[in-house]
Amino acid sequence: MAKNSKKKAKAAKAPKPKKEKAPKEELCVFAFRLTPAERDAIHKAAGPARASRFVRTIAVAAAREDEKAYRVALKEAREARQ
Repeated sequence: MAKNSKKKAKAAKAPKPKKEKAPKEELCVFAFRLTPAERDAIHKAAGPARASRFVRTIAVAAAREDEKAYRVALKEAREARQ
């Protein structure tokens, strides 16, 4: 009988409400080739595990001629390395 009471207790628990996820931004791939030295420099500048985000931010800032965003990205990269 103990098994039946456990099953009832489990069934009585209310299910957890699922969190709604924000819609993901539609992204595409933009690839380019670079030398191992350039790759290493990017990884060194961006800090651990931030190279792709750093390059994306810098590239978009340059394309938009957004000097403020460029400076912010550089500042964040410097802080991440420390």
